[in-house]
Amino acid sequence: MKNITPENILLVGSGMLLLSIFAGKMSSRFGVPSLLLFLLVGMLMGTDGVGYHFDNVYATQFVGIMALSVILFSGGMDTRISDVKPIVGEGLVLATFGVVATAALTGAFIWGICGLFGFKLGLAESMLLASVMSSTDSASVFALLRARGLKLRENLRETIELESGSNDPMAYILTIVLIQYIQGGLEFHSAVYSFFLQIILGAALGVALGYGIVWLVNRASLDNVALYSVLLVACGFSVFAVVDAVGGNGYLAVYIAGLIFGNSTVVHLKSTKKFFAVFAWLWQIIIFLTLGLLVNPRELVPVAAFAILIGAFLIVVGRPLSVWLSLLPFRRYSKRGRMYISWVGLRGAVPIIFATYPLVADVPNARLIFNVVFFITILSLMVQGMTVVKMASWLGVCDKSNAKKSDLDFELPDEMKSVLSEIDVSQTLLEKGNTLMKLGLPRNTLVIMVKRGGRYFIPDGTTTLFDGDKLYVISDRESDLKSACEKLGVPYYTVGDGI
Repeated sequence: MKNITPENILLVGSGMLLLSIFAGKMSSRFGVPSLLLFLLVGMLMGTDGVGYHFDNVYATQFVGIMALSVILFSGGMDTRISDVKPIVGEGLVLATFGVVATAALTGAFIWGICGLFGFKLGLAESMLLASVMSSTDSASVFALLRARGLKLRENLRETIELESGSNDPMAYILTIVLIQYIQGGLEFHSAVYSFFLQIILGAALGVALGYGIVWLVNRASLDNVALYSVLLVACGFSVFAVVDAVGGNGYLAVYIAGLIFGNSTVVHLKSTKKFFAVFAWLWQIIIFLTLGLLVNPRELVPVAAFAILIGAFLIVVGRPLSVWLSLLPFRRYSKRGRMYISWVGLRGAVPIIFATYPLVADVPNARLIFNVVFFITILSLMVQGMTVVKMASWLGVCDKSNAKKSDLDFELPDEMKSVLSEIDVSQTLLEKGNTLMKLGLPRNTLVIMVKRGGRYFIPDGTTTLFDGDKLYVISDRESDLKSACEKLGVPYYTVGDGI
């Protein structure tokens, strides 16, 4: 047995990161979610694999809190309020009532079948197991939807992301309340008080601290631009710590603070968003590797049949029924849209992190709860995670994205409201004109760069175009640029990160 010590932690950690990155590269080829492979890499390096022993639940929980703080803050930054405003009601109902309904339905099912497998779980313990995995995982949802560049109809992506970013507090509260109830130290009125206190303080302080971060960053006047990202990291962790210290829900506060910051006018906003996107990916890898190390794969075998049946119920019955009940008052979504929301109820790092709380509290059957949740997470990532794109296509709820990744590493300043597009020159386009002057682009539109082969150059109106050239076009009126692309018979794309 090998122990992770200060002497070898860098070797083990860096090796796992490298292995995870190359495993992630393979995942896109075979359609396997990279987060699942990160989890499997951790299991491979653990006690039942290479042999590195790691069983520190407290350290795992600490790493999980840090990872979720970064992931939720980054997710909030990348969410545009204008996009979620039309569906804020639907998203919040899913994030609250939907979580409770999922926990209640699944908990009752677990209580009904546990005796068939020889497990002795009371009603409260069954509800605890269901509550731990009642929320969709923000890390998995953000990673899969944004990495695949899905553009969904009916505001489905915005709804799913808003729900996944804001439903962790409800699952967390249910988990903590049930743990306290099982330990015999909670009364009903205390549970209700704790619930509303966490939600109200989390939301209110998230807004207040979010605007406070905006004020601080805009007035920091730091000499080194890179330090703004460091400042923001410190602020994100501080939001969770402060809100949690006063009895609010830190996860909700962090997401709201990120939402406020990302939708405000802030200096160096694009560079800090870019940093946080990378930083969030690093923490996603770290937490999935850590969780993979913590589990003992041999312990998953005895619970496999039990976990598969629970997972099947959760995916096919519990989640869809809770979504259907949650969205009854709303008429925005078609039946196919509701089915897709139900299907993308991914489980990931969050349920496993929440499953460490019963372990820390030494709740009866805590290890069983952890192993079942871990198994169901793997099942969810395999079944739902691998079919996110296919299901959108089968249900007919996806559109072709109007953004694509570009090999031009160029970003417009925050102050500019212009759009940057990329046009591929083809023989069809050349028939309309082989120079920029003959293309008839709008007057407020400018071709700022041409790529020919591996060479970039700045053109003028007389520059002769050839088949295979790429034109990088900037305009301060997106509608004119779209019309020009239609006139030229070429697809309209905005140059961005494809998310």
